[in-house]
This record gives sequence, C-alpha cells and structure tokens, in this order.
Amino acid sequence: MPFAHRVLLSSSPNPAPSSVSGPTGGGGKGEPVVLGLVPCAVGGTRIWMWARGQPLYEAAVARTRAAVADGGGALGAVLWFQGESDTIEADDARSYGGKMERLVADLRADLGLPSLLVIQVGLASGEGNYTDIVREAQQNVSLPNVIYVDAMGLPLSDDQLHLSTEAQLQLGEMLAQAYLEFNSSRDPNL
Repeated sequence: MPFAHRVLLSSSPNPAPSSVSGPTGGGGKGEPVVLGLVPCAVGGTRIWMWARGQPLYEAAVARTRAAVADGGGALGAVLWFQGESDTIEADDARSYGGKMERLVADLRADLGLPSLLVIQVGLASGEGNYTDIVREAQQNVSLPNVIYVDAMGLPLSDDQLHLSTEAQLQLGEMLAQAYLEFNSSRDPNL
C-alpha cells in the first residue's frame, strides 16, 4: 500500500519491508517502527451508517481497540474516504458536514484520543447530483486535526465512480504526505 510504504520510507534511509529503524522509531533510538493498518472500509455506505451506535461504527471502534490492545501500538490517524452515496439525496448531501463532525468527535471520545488526526479525502466523483455539496461539506469541516486531501482530478476507473488503480496509488502517496507533514509540524514533547 503506498501510504504505508511512504510512511515507512520516511522513517529510515534503509527500511526493511515490514519495519524500519530510525529516530522516529518505537520508543528509543534504533528501535523498529512497525506500521499497522486497521481496514474498516465498506463500499456503498452513507455517512449516517457510520454514526455511533450503528453496526459499522461499532465494528470500526472494536477493530481499532483490538489492534492497539496489549501494547499493539498506537493509533496515529484515521484515513476517511467516503461520501459518494451521500450525493444521491439532497438531504444526505446537506447534512454531511454535521454528521462528519459528529463522527470525528465520537471517534475521538470513544477511542480516548481527543486530538486524533483525521485525514479526509475529498470526493473525486459521486453517485448522484449533489457531489459538489458533499465536497464543500468535506472542505469545511471545522475541527482541529482534520486534514482535507482532495481526490478531484485523479483518474477514474471505467465506471466513472471509483478511482483507477493508478489514482489509488497516487492517493496513497497524497495521504502519506499529509500524515508526514502533520507529524513533522507537531511538538514531540506533547
């Protein structure tokens, strides 16, 4: 995955495929950095399906907790790419921003990470006529530590909805760059 590969490469000039050693390593000099991804994606969903109490939300929180349990690591960010189905109905599109802000607040509360980084991908396409409304809502999320990465203009696959393989690889690089820039600007003593 381009995101993981790019983050690992940034940690050391000579990374191994699954871990690297470097100054940003585990807890001390020369300790390996291990990057884990917790996949929770489900295609064709609307944002309300990811609200606290809904099965998708509860499963995502449970998977994340399990991934970091017993010293399994720390959650560094949520990569959020969702919204094409919210472009079908005007009401869904208009309510997207508030639901996204609620989702971020709930994830931060339920995971005990009030400053959790959320990197949201701006839609490149949509299933309905309200793509611009959802994109505007994504751009205007007004919470700290929420970064917007725009997928508009990346090549689409033949279905004109999903990103092409080439575009997915490029988006992975874009997400990694956003993550690395965010972390390089943070005070390591916080």
